[in-house]
Amino acid sequence: MLKKFSVKNYKNFKDEITIDFSATAGYQFSKDCITDGLISKLMIYGRNATGKTNLGGAIMDITDTFFSSFRNLYNGILLNADSGENVAGFSYTFDFDGREVVYQYERFDNWTLKSERLMVDDIVIFECDFPNRRYLFDDLKCVQAETANTEIYRNALDEKMSSDEEEETGNTMPFLRWLVNNVALESNSIPMEIMGYARRMSMTTAGKIRNPKVSISIFYDSLEDPKKKKDLEDFLNAMGVDCKLTWRKLPDGHGQLYFSHERLVPFYENASSGTISLVDLYRRIFYRTVEPTLLYLDDFDAFYHYEMADNVMRFIKERYPRCQVIMTTHNTNLMTNELMRPDCLLILSRSGKLTALCNATERELREGHNLEKMYINGEFERYE
Repeated sequence: MLKKFSVKNYKNFKDEITIDFSATAGYQFSKDCITDGLISKLMIYGRNATGKTNLGGAIMDITDTFFSSFRNLYNGILLNADSGENVAGFSYTFDFDGREVVYQYERFDNWTLKSERLMVDDIVIFECDFPNRRYLFDDLKCVQAETANTEIYRNALDEKMSSDEEEETGNTMPFLRWLVNNVALESNSIPMEIMGYARRMSMTTAGKIRNPKVSISIFYDSLEDPKKKKDLEDFLNAMGVDCKLTWRKLPDGHGQLYFSHERLVPFYENASSGTISLVDLYRRIFYRTVEPTLLYLDDFDAFYHYEMADNVMRFIKERYPRCQVIMTTHNTNLMTNELMRPDCLLILSRSGKLTALCNATERELREGHNLEKMYINGEFERYE
């Protein structure tokens, strides 16, 4: 699991900002927000333009680093506009079966790395200084990668960097990515653990409605399976949308979803925006064959009544008990010890600082405190 994440000089975060999943406060309620001693369900509040979406983009940067070849086309400006520093720094601390694994890198822009480092239990496994072409690979045996021919990597990288200097372009291949792709590693090795965790990370803005004809045609077709259609139907009913669904194949071979009445009613043409948003949430988050490792749900309840948002949170906890879920919201009805707890409710300030509610007041917060009322009355205002 992810134990800690930090980023610096990224978009609106000039100074370092950290999410510490190990910063639990020992509360004896809402224990389903904690997994193996780490926070697994976390909610972030913050005024508009404080950077909640940017924080999600930062924590997801590792997935683009490993798996995307086109990040420069859509990630926009990377560095903080008011900083004199020329790199953004990312640090991921994992706990894999009691071993502390720290993976860090710095990047000049969306496609060019300055440095990369992997440490396991304070031992430096490898370290790369790309501009100066200095590499340290002395302890690869600690991650079962002693057979790696690092000379091939260095030669390929030097050749690519020389070519980039002539073409004034750059695209650095991270060594960890190269290692996984070019060395026969055990599935439980540290590099494979990191890549496996990153591969199953996901970010979504649940309130954003996509074009159903383009984005969910495959999902539509899959609902021909009665079990999958029933799972979606059960989800909607659990969210408070009382309905029965029917699937039919159209003449063009694709599927169509309907509300079941005496006459079939086309689903997407007649469903409310909130219901469509729920289906989009289900498709992108719950319609999976394996449990994700981390979900960043930005503004996840934008179209929901507060009771529906409550239902979504409870469903997430039940469906993904071990997944680390970070939710951003403006809905203060969810700021309750019944669903969450003060060490799992954070405020993101205008200055780019994260503060848990339990650290944002001199009071000793207990289960009986009305956190929403305290928030509205300005108890935590100085941390906004």
